[in-house]
Amino acid sequence: MRLALLYSGGKDSTIAALILDRFYDLTLVTAHFDVTDDWRHAREAANAVGFPFETVEMDREVAEEAIEIMIADGYSRNGIQRVHEHALETLADVFSFEAVADGTRRDDRVPTVSRAQAQRLEDRYDVDYLAPLSGFGRQAVDRLVDAELDVTVGPSEEIGKADYESELRALLAAEHGDDVVHDVFPEHTQTVVNGLSESG
Repeated sequence: MRLALLYSGGKDSTIAALILDRFYDLTLVTAHFDVTDDWRHAREAANAVGFPFETVEMDREVAEEAIEIMIADGYSRNGIQRVHEHALETLADVFSFEAVADGTRRDDRVPTVSRAQAQRLEDRYDVDYLAPLSGFGRQAVDRLVDAELDVTVGPSEEIGKADYESELRALLAAEHGDDVVHDVFPEHTQTVVNGLSESG
């Protein structure tokens, strides 16, 4: 069975790929708005762990909508959630695969996929939606990462990861300035995968 996994090049989506690989013919897919070329970081990570990689371009209007949500809210959470839902729909629509998946964890605040959202996605696009890390907390994922992956950790604006945040930051900065970016996005660290660990 063929599966498209929404892929950022980070630890969560890579661990999800390693779990799903036993059961599915995987393609790692980075959904982007063609704002930056940060998707290349995900391609490098996918190559480093040995999975096929594709990109898919999302509707730029959704990025603009997400920015409006962020400005209105004063924080990024709901805007990122909107983009994540659109990314899954885009994967399901563009790839004629039996399943789509992401790397969302049990304790993620954003993005998340509710049971109702998952069922809507499955019914609308006739796919299976999988979230293989939905039973894993952050500590459990970190243990798997330590055992299986070589990763670089750093500030989200510097790490070179292909997630929605980098493109949304770029659009927000262009339209509203760097100060608004710092107001909307909290400081946090992220990971980018360099490859499988030698001990893994």
